[in-house]
Amino acid sequence: MDTLFWPSENNSFRRFTPESLAAIEERIAKKKKQQGEVNQENKDQGSEEDKLTPQLDLKTCKKLPSLYGDLPVELIGEPLEDFDPYYSDHKTFMVINKRRTIFRFTATPALCIVGPFNPIRKAAIKILTHS
Repeated sequence: MDTLFWPSENNSFRRFTPESLAAIEERIAKKKKQQGEVNQENKDQGSEEDKLTPQLDLKTCKKLPSLYGDLPVELIGEPLEDFDPYYSDHKTFMVINKRRTIFRFTATPALCIVGPFNPIRKAAIKILTHS
């Protein structure tokens, strides 16, 4: 089967790391650059581009569908890369608890000082998502 429609367990769940955040920032910069070029070329034309929308089965506070496989025990309550294509260029990550409920958090610094990899913030996220 095509992994686009049926993701395998091996590539569905990846930890959210500083490298993941750097890749997201790179995609955001690339998208802004492309939008700037398109805007300069098509100032007079009203072109509509296909905009992605969040997948309904991966909404926040919903249960993770069994289609994505079993979540490894070591990744429960841990920050994960978001596998919804809509969020590929958003600074967000997801956390899934024992009941397979999806939570999304922003990867921007909280209170302008506490980054997404700060131990205090990680502890607060674990407490918040604990079932």
